[in-house]
Amino acid sequence: MSTHVTNLISIIIFMLIGSGFVLVMYGLVRLIAPTATSHEKLEPYECGETVVGQPWVHINIRYYIFAMLFLIFDIETVFLFPWAIVFKKLALFGLIEMVVFIFILLVGLAYPWKKGVLRWDVTI
Repeated sequence: MSTHVTNLISIIIFMLIGSGFVLVMYGLVRLIAPTATSHEKLEPYECGETVVGQPWVHINIRYYIFAMLFLIFDIETVFLFPWAIVFKKLALFGLIEMVVFIFILLVGLAYPWKKGVLRWDVTI
């Protein structure tokens, strides 16, 4: 057999063993885990505090947009670090590519800034 077929067979065997392990573990959990329910277990849990009001509360969309912006710029940092490591090898081409990348992110930041999402109005 060729090395490609041997590699493919080993990958298939590995996937079967991994899938079998996952299925066996799910089966063991199903058999061993306690399943008794009570009124206390069915209550929503909120950091040890007693729940007040309905669980479906309207939350300002601004929090989600702020979190998404944080993730976008966090991912930008992940891309900047390897670029900085190989900056000398990339030369002018790498610099131009990173300027384009940062420009696209700044355009993405300008839109929520213009909409006022980044303005944090605190009323006390």
